[in-house]
Amino acid sequence: MKKISAKVRFYIITGLISLLLIIVILPSAPVKQDKATWLWDTSIIRSEIDEILEFGREEGVTTIFLQIQEAVPAEDYRLFIRSARLANIDVHALGGEPDWAYTDQNKEGLQLLDWLDEYNKTSAPEERFQGIQLDVEPYILKRWESEQEKVIEEWGSNMEVWVQEARRQGLLVSAAVPFWLDSVPGPQGSDNFSRWMLEQTDAVAVMSYRDDGEKMYELSKEELAQADELGKFVWIGMELTDTVEGEHLTFYDKSEKTMKSEANRAAKLGSKHKSFAGLAVHHYQEWHNKITARADEE
Repeated sequence: MKKISAKVRFYIITGLISLLLIIVILPSAPVKQDKATWLWDTSIIRSEIDEILEFGREEGVTTIFLQIQEAVPAEDYRLFIRSARLANIDVHALGGEPDWAYTDQNKEGLQLLDWLDEYNKTSAPEERFQGIQLDVEPYILKRWESEQEKVIEEWGSNMEVWVQEARRQGLLVSAAVPFWLDSVPGPQGSDNFSRWMLEQTDAVAVMSYRDDGEKMYELSKEELAQADELGKFVWIGMELTDTVEGEHLTFYDKSEKTMKSEANRAAKLGSKHKSFAGLAVHHYQEWHNKITARADEE
């Protein structure tokens, strides 16, 4: 066998070293750090507007799901949305109850959409809601256990009506869904309900609640893959509230450092998908309390 000369060996070794250096130096794929959050106590949008939006800017919030409450004056919504837009934050109307899935509650969703239509028509462009999120969770009611297939059909029919009206209004449409919805058959025998939801809407927020970023991603990856294929978007959800369902579902008792580290892990994994819209944090008040509690301790 012909020996390799020392000179050739030198070039091979230096070439390999150069290749390794290139691999190390090359920037890794960017991690999408956009975040959404649910804001349930709408009464605070006037009194705490500066605090909410400053917090949003600091934490990378790009979308707020804002619960619609009739007691809140339209002018408060206008001021908040106008200010949020200046901070590069979109505001989507949020509504839904578990029994909205039932046929006889279809009108509830339409009433919300009627309110949105009137509100947006009477508001300046920079004061309008950009989208709507429907948070309908019938699986927490007893009827789900005995009539799941029937509930799914009714829920699907209602969603079709609501989405059609939202499209007419030019709104982006999203739905909050549990991570296990991909294991449930969809309406009219469709493959699975999460894919059906993605086909109807523009995006879903997957309630992939775990205290581990990799597990959050694992619970969302089927929806992310479906959305990649369909050209839709997915938020990976993270829970911060105290829950009796188990400490492993929430960051409530975890440190801010742990929360941010796991959130970054989930975002890094999610960023492999073109459909990844960011993390959806449940919810603003708990998130704000966790961050400000740390600041107060310092």
